[in-house]
Amino acid sequence: MTVAPLVVEISFIFLLAAYLLHKYGNWTSHHVLVTVAVFVAWYFSFTVIFILPLDVSTTSYRQCLRDQVSTITNSSAAIPLVTSATETGNTTILPLLNVNVTQTALRRVYEVAPGNNEKMCHIPWSHIPAGVLPSLWRVVYWTSQALTWLILPMMQSFSTAGDFTVGGKLRTAVVENAIYYGTYLLIFGILLIYVAAQPGMYLDGSKLKVICITASNTWGLFLLVLLLGYGLVEVPRICWNKSKRGHMLNYLYFKAAKLSTEKCEAEEKVDDLLEKMQQVSNTVPIGHPLRRCVEIILEKCPEEKKNSIRRRRQPLEESPGADVSERNIVRIHQQIIRALQAYYRTQCQWNMLIEETFDWEDVARNEINPERTFKPTFMPQRSSLLRALYTPTVEWYWKCLVRSWVFRTLAIVLATFSAIVVWSEMTFFTRSPTLSLFAVFVDLARRNYDYIAIEMVSTLTIAYLCICAYYTVFKVRVLNYYYLAPHHQTDEYSLIFCGMLLCRLTPPLCLNFLGLIHLDSHVIKEKEIMETAFTEIMGHMDVISIISDGFNIYFPILIFLLCLATYFRCGSRVLHMLGFEQFLGEDEMTVDLIEEGKGIIKREKSRKKRYEEGEARRRQYQMRFGNQSGTCGNHTDVDRDNGRRGMMRSGSDESARAELLRDVEPVDYTEERGGRVVDNFTESYSSFGLDPLKIDMSESRGYGFGKDFDKQMYSRVGHPPGGIFDDV
Repeated sequence: MTVAPLVVEISFIFLLAAYLLHKYGNWTSHHVLVTVAVFVAWYFSFTVIFILPLDVSTTSYRQCLRDQVSTITNSSAAIPLVTSATETGNTTILPLLNVNVTQTALRRVYEVAPGNNEKMCHIPWSHIPAGVLPSLWRVVYWTSQALTWLILPMMQSFSTAGDFTVGGKLRTAVVENAIYYGTYLLIFGILLIYVAAQPGMYLDGSKLKVICITASNTWGLFLLVLLLGYGLVEVPRICWNKSKRGHMLNYLYFKAAKLSTEKCEAEEKVDDLLEKMQQVSNTVPIGHPLRRCVEIILEKCPEEKKNSIRRRRQPLEESPGADVSERNIVRIHQQIIRALQAYYRTQCQWNMLIEETFDWEDVARNEINPERTFKPTFMPQRSSLLRALYTPTVEWYWKCLVRSWVFRTLAIVLATFSAIVVWSEMTFFTRSPTLSLFAVFVDLARRNYDYIAIEMVSTLTIAYLCICAYYTVFKVRVLNYYYLAPHHQTDEYSLIFCGMLLCRLTPPLCLNFLGLIHLDSHVIKEKEIMETAFTEIMGHMDVISIISDGFNIYFPILIFLLCLATYFRCGSRVLHMLGFEQFLGEDEMTVDLIEEGKGIIKREKSRKKRYEEGEARRRQYQMRFGNQSGTCGNHTDVDRDNGRRGMMRSGSDESARAELLRDVEPVDYTEERGGRVVDNFTESYSSFGLDPLKIDMSESRGYGFGKDFDKQMYSRVGHPPGGIFDDV
């Protein structure tokens, strides 16, 4: 017995959670409390997902030992007990008759006795000593529950509260979570009354603990069924659709049209609130007790707007009247926080959508390339090692030839897996005959002592259930306030929500999985089945028969009905009938939005081309004239440092045109020069003697069009605030 596999997995989970949080979050700007809380939530949730398979394999080994103990106890034949004398190297055979046999003695019988290999209980490679897992599950589960029901919801509401004191923010957070906590307390109260009304039933600490766990898991199971009913169909479907280039382009055009409208609405909301802030700033004089609150709000405003508001302050007698009560300022503060969050979310989603659409358009253009080398419209930022391995030829074969078949194969595999999940959910409570396919797979591996197969099946099943459930959260329109964006673009609000959701859904999801593989004796009504340490900590719901015998067994059957509704797009059709635009193929409204999105993407591409042409010409000018006129070069640097952008008065006409092109704000129509449209990245760079493959694109990053272009895009509303407690 060794804890090495457990230590290795825990270390791997730690690194995985840290990597994902580094990828999606930003520990340099996010508050340390947010980073720590989200990391613990992710780390403990991943621990349940990855360590539970080890618990399953260890339980299978314990089940084998108990079965052999039962066989020995019921046998009247003498069984040799083999012990080793390490001092002499001799082996002693002792007779064992009809007596109680301990597990230690049984292990010696079937591990050491020669000629008895067919009855041997092999120790799993990842066997964990007794007492380790119960302690681990106890810490992980109750910490996760405290995070998901108390700490994270309060932090989430605290981050959007408009108050200017800690007490005020906490009071607002409690009020906002009253309804949220009310749903849990309602379930808990109903279960408590039900148990108290049972004849001969008395409440003690253990029963109260089971009721708390039952209420939490019932809420989580209800949400889990809704999420799985959508994800089990949509995850294979999206993989299949990714193999169809035409479908993906139409879908992205449709999405661009809708997201563009949402982004404009978010911008207008910010502008309206900034106008209100202008009136408040004009009304509150310097030295007023509420002036500090006004300055705190102004710090959250975009830099240019903040300076404009301060410059345009009118005398008190000339300024229009505004409500300067503390309650009104708190309300405006909260509205600005949420409006900026909506803008950052839509802007980040828009940048990701633009990049994805450009990539699929490049695929459509390169599929007919006879040279079989991928020529992107915009050169991506890649490391030298990746450029050496991922050459244009390799990229062409992957994107234009291999990728579609990979996604089709993956879609078929995932669809089969989804069908197995749905079938097992509908039949897992039937013990004889065993109808749950996951129970069949695990039982077959257990009989062959193939513990690695048990752990692989368990890990893949739990991981797929998590993917289907969490995919739904970030795709359903109702929950579109949250997003996960790489390159440190996810805000604190979405990170907190993701951690809260992981902690809430993981325990009921794992309990449901244990029922699928028949390791919950109280679900399958089989008392001879040993249970995992995770189930022992979670307890059983026998104290509440309506939950144990009804809801937790038959409610997952609704997954089948939800999967049917998702497959035939019933929800999308209903929303479409109500006037909410949905992507439904050849529908007239869908076609119109596709055409609108196509025009939007075309304008964005032209804008990006003009920007990169200007950047290339600027670099070309610096290479030609930067070392010939030190005064000119210094003058240019000073102008750039001071933010003064103007045309160079010295130099050639070409440099003047380049400076004008760099300084002028790009317009939304396609630029024509010399009677033709500049629509190819290679041509635009070759027109002034540059090799596009040798251009230094180190300034391109993330989802923007370059470092300076990102500044233009975000200058309108500024950067997200560094932490949720900065204004306290």
